[in-house]
Amino acid sequence: MIATDDEGLIRLQKLLAMSGVASRRKCEELMLDGLVEVDGEIVTRLGTKVDPTTAVIRVDGKRLPPVSEKVYLVLNKPRGVVSTMSDPEGRRTLSDVVAERPERLFHVGRLDTDTSGLLLMTNDGEFAQRMAHPSYEVDKTYVAEVDGEVTKATVATLLEGVALDDGDVTVTGARIISVSGRGRGAKSIIELVIHEGRNRIVRRLLEHLGHPVRRLTRTAIGPVQLAGLESGALRDLTLDELGELLDAARL
Repeated sequence: MIATDDEGLIRLQKLLAMSGVASRRKCEELMLDGLVEVDGEIVTRLGTKVDPTTAVIRVDGKRLPPVSEKVYLVLNKPRGVVSTMSDPEGRRTLSDVVAERPERLFHVGRLDTDTSGLLLMTNDGEFAQRMAHPSYEVDKTYVAEVDGEVTKATVATLLEGVALDDGDVTVTGARIISVSGRGRGAKSIIELVIHEGRNRIVRRLLEHLGHPVRRLTRTAIGPVQLAGLESGALRDLTLDELGELLDAARL
């Protein structure tokens, strides 16, 4: 934890420097230039002290997460792992994947057992609950390998909105990555950006349009990208990623 005075406060420029924003001198320049905001107010006085655990700090508009003992992790969930912490059927679960972590972790939302990719893990229960709630959900990006030839007309249909049995689905982005083969042997790879998290929504959506999913991977949640993270591996969220997600969750 960061050392504070008897009142639990620390000089703002020192906190910024310790958080990796820049050198102490550069942080002072950022303050003097009016680029540092605390709890909605621009702070230019260099002697200002703040509570590092509660202050909502922004540097040039970007949220700086508060100092916390909580952990916020990105997991590349392998295909075949159940998105629960225990399973009565004895299948491999998230607990097995994160067994070396000392914290009691929660998963933020879930992925189907046969879907791989990005899943957030944390010991911050309120953050997990907020991020999984429909009111706060951020865009999620998926890459799907499907049967058949996905056409530009299919993409247009996705972007216009598709009516499923349990309601309309809005896709905020869609693009064809590749198409191979012809006729019954054709297959396509398509990327979708979707806001909501209804059960198996991407699979149901694409099957409804005549393109059953062979393989599905979630590659992004908001600003958090899967790129470079090996299957089964974990990493910490960056300060920028966590800042954006805290804003999305209104925390």
